[in-house]
Amino acid sequence: MPLLDYHYFPIALPFFLLLLFLFALLVILIEIRIIEYAYKRIGINHRYIFALLLLSLLGSYVNIPVAELSAGRVLSGKEITFFGMRYVVPMVEGWPGTVIALNVGGAIIPTLLSLYLLVKNRLYSRGLIGVAIVTVIVHMTAYPVKGVGIAVPMFIPPLVAAAVGLLLSRRFAPPLAYIAGSLGTLVGADLLNLGEIQRLDAPIASIGGAGTFDAIFLTGILAVLLAGLFTPRSLRR
Repeated sequence: MPLLDYHYFPIALPFFLLLLFLFALLVILIEIRIIEYAYKRIGINHRYIFALLLLSLLGSYVNIPVAELSAGRVLSGKEITFFGMRYVVPMVEGWPGTVIALNVGGAIIPTLLSLYLLVKNRLYSRGLIGVAIVTVIVHMTAYPVKGVGIAVPMFIPPLVAAAVGLLLSRRFAPPLAYIAGSLGTLVGADLLNLGEIQRLDAPIASIGGAGTFDAIFLTGILAVLLAGLFTPRSLRR
């Protein structure tokens, strides 16, 4: 199978443009110093955060295949709507079954960044608790979608992650929100539901891709934004 067959943007164009607009809005808010503190607290220069978020958005196009499941048939060339979002099912021909893949923008980059923040800020116990809480809630709201894989309502992970971050540590709420939201979504939605994948007729079941990428990307924007805005002024010194 040609390698290009694995690569496609996991959400329909209007929703991809919406995420791009939110990213641009975040850049503007940072540049005019409205939420500069949020990114000081996350522990990474905001210009590097911009680059990572942009790479995450563009990296959603790239899937790295890691396993293959046999299947009787797979859906092809469709757009599937779930909870107001439209997810793309790629056009495939002569496909042998469901390919399990890692999405670069929705799985690899968020995981590496989360591990970096976990170690840099020494948030081991609180990070583990945060990931566990988000994992449970996301797993309860995740839903198997034919042709796509496992999907989760896009606003649940970032909102829960922001609340968890503020609850566990107001001082480190932004990095905790990112860690809990990203890893909790990947584990709760994708990894804990791998057993459901084979019966969904999806040509590519991408971990961190269609069904969860939008929620994970929004975690990088909304959770950190909310955490930064609600951090007490007394800690902004």
